[in-house]
Amino acid sequence: MDIINVIDRLESLMTTSKSVPVSGNIIVDKKKVMELVDQLRFAIPQEVKAAEDVLAQKDQIVNQAMLEARRAKLQADNEYRDLMNQNEMVVNAEARAQDTLRDAEQRSSRMLKQTEAEAMTRRTDADAYALRSLRSLEEEINSIAGSVRKGIDYLAGQPNGKMVSPAAADD
Repeated sequence: MDIINVIDRLESLMTTSKSVPVSGNIIVDKKKVMELVDQLRFAIPQEVKAAEDVLAQKDQIVNQAMLEARRAKLQADNEYRDLMNQNEMVVNAEARAQDTLRDAEQRSSRMLKQTEAEAMTRRTDADAYALRSLRSLEEEINSIAGSVRKGIDYLAGQPNGKMVSPAAADD
């Protein structure tokens, strides 16, 4: 479940809830709010899991790059040995083998750096997204808690603990 979707549903619940006259507070269905909070508790670990999956992909890409580098090095070594066996092409074989090896190492290094940079960017983006979502949730929960506190204070201030209807309070 998407965290933003749950927050949007929480916001919708708040905007559609009945308001308490004069106080600016709202009456919120506790069961619905708790259901949304539970969904957030479930969704946040899923977002973290998605970030971990991105990091796992980074490892897979790095492993693939290393495998390609090994293959290229093995190919270069084989070419080198073959060319060494041919007396008239020894000098050319050495140069080509070295070039191939150097190119493979440079390509592997570039791929590794690029993969690490992408993984770091994705992790940073995932962390920033999670932080924004948590801060937004915290604001919403604080707002709801303030409304609940005001409602409790309002009801606690009624004589004999009896609730007064809004029409009777206006009289």
